[in-house]
Amino acid sequence: MKKIMLVATLLSMVYLASLGKITPHQYSQKAIHADSTKGLDPETGLVIAKELDMVKAQCTGCHSSKMILQFRASREGWLERIRWMQRTQKLWDLGEAEPVVLDYLSKYYGPVKHAQRRQPLSNVQWYKLNK
Repeated sequence: MKKIMLVATLLSMVYLASLGKITPHQYSQKAIHADSTKGLDPETGLVIAKELDMVKAQCTGCHSSKMILQFRASREGWLERIRWMQRTQKLWDLGEAEPVVLDYLSKYYGPVKHAQRRQPLSNVQWYKLNK
């Protein structure tokens, strides 16, 4: 089921990109937590934080940082993704680096909280249109 959701998300992003509406990079940058005042690393597009060097060393050796930018998950989801890479993609044991990587990924690339609707308008003065 999770694979289907991932494929559906990626396909929708590709579709929107083909329409010129949004690029995967724009999607991921819009999804970064609103309270993040950190800049973005010009090389990878990832949020600059003290854990960034560790993440770059462990993750971008095998794939582009865009794989991180396009995937959003909880800490458990990121751990599951790491275990999948270890089982199927020959990813090494991260050892002591694993909690650092998971902290970073779950903090900056965790699930997106969708904005709620605005409050209903109050004190509106309605008027009749003249025909």
